[in-house]
Amino acid sequence: MARDPRVPDGTLVYAIGDVHGRDDLLGALHDRIAADAAGRNARRRLLVHLGDYVDRGPASRQVLDRLAGAPPPGFESVALKGNHEAFLLAFLHGREAAAGWLLNGGGATLASYGVEPPDPWDSEDVDRAREQFRAALPDRHRSFLSGLRLLHQEGDYLFVHAGIRPWAPLDRQVEADLLWIREPFLEWPKAFGPVVVHGHTITNAPDVRANRIGIDTGAFGTGVLTALALQGDSRIFLATGAFSRGHEATGR
Repeated sequence: MARDPRVPDGTLVYAIGDVHGRDDLLGALHDRIAADAAGRNARRRLLVHLGDYVDRGPASRQVLDRLAGAPPPGFESVALKGNHEAFLLAFLHGREAAAGWLLNGGGATLASYGVEPPDPWDSEDVDRAREQFRAALPDRHRSFLSGLRLLHQEGDYLFVHAGIRPWAPLDRQVEADLLWIREPFLEWPKAFGPVVVHGHTITNAPDVRANRIGIDTGAFGTGVLTALALQGDSRIFLATGAFSRGHEATGR
């Protein structure tokens, strides 16, 4: 008889979905997590942030400032890379990425650093904004973004921003899939090995399947930032608001 997936004994894991510039929600969720952890017995407490910290919401700079600093007392922290961090880093290196980033919420990130968003089709204006952004971006934010990881595994759970290529071994996954994939990952019917915990694809409530758990609940627009708490073979959800009615948080 197959056992339920579990994290290592003595470890308490909280995976946090896409933040997208909502530092108010991230601070509130960290507080909820700290309160939940205080009532549990664990030798090790770990926060896993699943990426997409920037863009769309109003406070990307504040989110990066929070995450680039020390984790909450008593916690370790792992920060994964999302496709929006990839957008931002590409913009820092050249104007070719400007239109894609700006059309997907990058202007809100620039504004949070005091940089006026450019006309994405005006190369001189793009260059102006890029140089101003380079000057405004603190070194510790740059170091944080450059050091983001693509994958993290704890016991029977694998954490990643978007998902994985279903038929590829973990050591043969490519960054583009880990940051961007939807299909065929989302509807893949078979086991991946570890249960994949991911963000990237917005659902009204956590999307729990036998082989994956999606926890992007569209925080920037809904006000609902979600965390998955894992201890032993148990799991619960914490969130900054209520999930939409008519959608179960326990799967389909």
